[in-house]
Amino acid sequence: MRRTLLALPFALLPLSLAQAASHEHAHDHDHAHEEHGSLGAHEHGVASLNVALDGQTLEIQLESPAMNLVGFEHEAKSDADKAKVAAAREHLEQPQALFALPIEAKCALQESALESPLFGEAEHEHAEHEHEHEHGDEHGHSDIDASYRFACAHAEALKTLELGSFFGTFPGTEKLEVQLIGPGGQQGAELTPSNSRLSF
Repeated sequence: MRRTLLALPFALLPLSLAQAASHEHAHDHDHAHEEHGSLGAHEHGVASLNVALDGQTLEIQLESPAMNLVGFEHEAKSDADKAKVAAAREHLEQPQALFALPIEAKCALQESALESPLFGEAEHEHAEHEHEHEHGDEHGHSDIDASYRFACAHAEALKTLELGSFFGTFPGTEKLEVQLIGPGGQQGAELTPSNSRLSF
């Protein structure tokens, strides 16, 4: 469904990043080009963020190990664990607070989806069957995926995306590996709590 709009461009992005890296060795952030080809690997502390701005439509997709967002990856059985899952879900259901979109852009959330084995089976009934297994594996790793679509009345005002609130809300996330498609083309970035602003 919504994943298909971004799937092809982002599938091709690691190749374009590799080519860009070979032309930009003088760039003062060489480390930012290091491991973009390995997005999708389950690494604690690291999450991937796909951002696409097409006309007035902004799409944001987050893929993160559950450890980064709730502090564990096992099924939530204790009241304390269930409370952590509920709190993380509540934060993820308010993307405007997490992603600090510029007010001038007048972006309104059109649709969103959260997927994770930690959210319980009821959340997966609407999902295609092949997606049910991609959020966990035989080693007990669980992911939390979130996708959002915004309609921005003044998309030209979208110059930056500030992720400081995201890092503050989920301190287990040490790094966001970002793939961005915007008016300036495709680019990759690496955001951290001390470098939390994405420029379009």
